[in-house]
Amino acid sequence: MPNPYASTAGAATITAAVAGNESLNEMKGPSGPDRDPVSGARMSAAQVTRRLLAYVRPHRMTLVAAFASSAASVVLQLYTPILIGRGIDMILGAGRVDFVALIPLLIELATVVVAGALLQWLQGVCVNRVSYVTVRDLRVEANDKLTRVPLSLVDSHAHGDLISRVVNDVDQVGDGLLQGLNQLFNGVVTVLATLVFMLATSLPMALVVVLATPFSMLAASAMARLSGKSFTAQMRIQGGLSAYIEEYVGAQRLVSAFAYGDRACEGFSAINSELYTAGERAQFLSSLSNPGTRFVNNIIYAAVAVAGFVGVITGFPAPLTVGEVQIFLSYANQYTKPFNEISAVVTQIQGAYASARRVFTLLDAVEDVPDAEDAVELDVHTAGPAAAAGDVVFDHVDFSYVEEHPVLRDICLHARPGMRMALVGPTGCGKTTLINLLLRFYDVDAGEIRIDGVPIELYTRESLRRSFGMVLQDSWLFEGTVRDNIAYGCPSATREEVERAARRAHADAFVRALPHGYDTVLPEDGGSLSQGQRQLLCIARVMLADPAILLLDEATSSIDTRTELQVQAAFDELMKGRTSFVVAHRLSTIRNADCILVMRDGRIVESGTHDELLAAGGFYATLYSSQFAQ
Repeated sequence: MPNPYASTAGAATITAAVAGNESLNEMKGPSGPDRDPVSGARMSAAQVTRRLLAYVRPHRMTLVAAFASSAASVVLQLYTPILIGRGIDMILGAGRVDFVALIPLLIELATVVVAGALLQWLQGVCVNRVSYVTVRDLRVEANDKLTRVPLSLVDSHAHGDLISRVVNDVDQVGDGLLQGLNQLFNGVVTVLATLVFMLATSLPMALVVVLATPFSMLAASAMARLSGKSFTAQMRIQGGLSAYIEEYVGAQRLVSAFAYGDRACEGFSAINSELYTAGERAQFLSSLSNPGTRFVNNIIYAAVAVAGFVGVITGFPAPLTVGEVQIFLSYANQYTKPFNEISAVVTQIQGAYASARRVFTLLDAVEDVPDAEDAVELDVHTAGPAAAAGDVVFDHVDFSYVEEHPVLRDICLHARPGMRMALVGPTGCGKTTLINLLLRFYDVDAGEIRIDGVPIELYTRESLRRSFGMVLQDSWLFEGTVRDNIAYGCPSATREEVERAARRAHADAFVRALPHGYDTVLPEDGGSLSQGQRQLLCIARVMLADPAILLLDEATSSIDTRTELQVQAAFDELMKGRTSFVVAHRLSTIRNADCILVMRDGRIVESGTHDELLAAGGFYATLYSSQFAQ
């Protein structure tokens, strides 16, 4: 049964593949060799481009400014060879230099060079802004998407891989977008403007350059196709490596306690080797593009040089001066330069496309079924005219995480307002699953769950979940002050209200002993606090929220016996007038329950009070004898 409160075992899958000598490149999942494991989508380069442009489109005026700056800069760069060519023709030989005409030409040349540099800087500023704003929007949307996907998706995919998509892959998209836009603007304007200048200078010489261009393009596109699949594999393995690291860093105490460090390092080394192999292949194939295009472009440059000097001597294919040959050599270099530059950044562009596919497939993942149009709000608290009464009914509920393996079968129960209902049974019998269904982390396969007579599907998810107060066996604290952690479910609470909740949870004494009391900043997961102290803070959090219904899943399992008696007294006070579901095995927790439901193999097999079930001598009595008998 998936546990929604813990990391998925993504690393175990990866390690098993490595141990079995299965290449991670072949771990495609059930959706097919080219499908993403999150959404199962297959996305072409054209689709990726269109979707990226949709994010860029709102900033089109900045792009127009970038394009205009690029065009003006390129025109000035192309005008520079003309000035240099004229200057060369003014230097006829020793003692035959036309200084009167040359000095103004040099001033004009310096002005053109400085203006071109300023325009290039302006283009860079505009492109950077578009890239960074686009990446910001993409990351915000990806993060928001994770709040809307069903819990089943998060349960069934490695958390590290999902994190890698939002952080690493979006960064990779930004790098590729920055490089791609720069090269696109410069490349398009340079090719078109150079072609115009060459045609205006000499049509025969321009044809020499243009006819040889397809060879350069073919060389670049062939290398890009070969490296594209390798970059996709590289990003997929990188996501798997992030999942592996996230899992083992999060469970570092367990890894150390079981002396698993060496084996964990072996697993990391195996995955890292796979990533190295995939990365080396991708880099090698992409690195062939730039030398390949440069080789072809150098041949073009040599052809222009030979044709030009033949023209100077013979007048064929066109009569040229030495200065005009210099102009054409500069234009030939400028014309082929975009192909070289694009091939030089093909690594970033290919990586960006691979990352963009992973980000977009996350954005395409199926979301939770939206709230019904006529969904109503369920009041969070027990006071007020529209407050939740806490009447909970499971009416012949069936549920399974995987279709062929049912978890709950024909569950019927009725928790009346204020009733304390305990759920007991062996591990895996479906107790926590009942809580998942109450909170609509999952929807039932059959039957119906009602709160105050209304099916829970007719309540908004937010109001439904806010009406529950939940304390789990695994306490969760975030990086922030003690006060912020207690007020997590009620941010507007005053300091007095926070301290009152802490006192009721018997947490006030140890909190005041911390270096800065309630203003002490706790690291992630509580740092040096004991498990029991963390649990007390979580209990204080629920007490402050003052919910209508309580869900306690082994809430006192990490607290010593003396503290448990104190907390149990606080729970008794908190439970007054509130419907409570308690998943527990400790006698002190379930003895006073109004009704105990005994679950086995996904069914409720017994129900009644503690004394009634012991007197019946059934499965509960057997559990009691094995677990609680002194």
